[in-house]
Amino acid sequence: MRNKDLFNQEMENKWLKIASDQLVGRKIVAVHYMSKEEKEDYGWYKRPLVIKLDDGNSIFPSVDEEGNDGGVMFTYHPSNPVLPTL
Repeated sequence: MRNKDLFNQEMENKWLKIASDQLVGRKIVAVHYMSKEEKEDYGWYKRPLVIKLDDGNSIFPSVDEEGNDGGVMFTYHPSNPVLPTL
């Protein structure tokens, strides 16, 4: 395995562990669209869906890793493949 491939695999493993620790076993207790005030606090134009978890944490999509705007969520649900921003 090349050094770059090893680095990429290590990064994937690192972030997969972080995501797993935060999300696996959690229950969704509520969903709502980000409020207009929260959207403005982030300096965003779009309001994404926010998923609230049973440990008090919430997750929501962004268009990129820098948090430049709210993002859509794609699903594998056959009748509703996209949860849009508002």
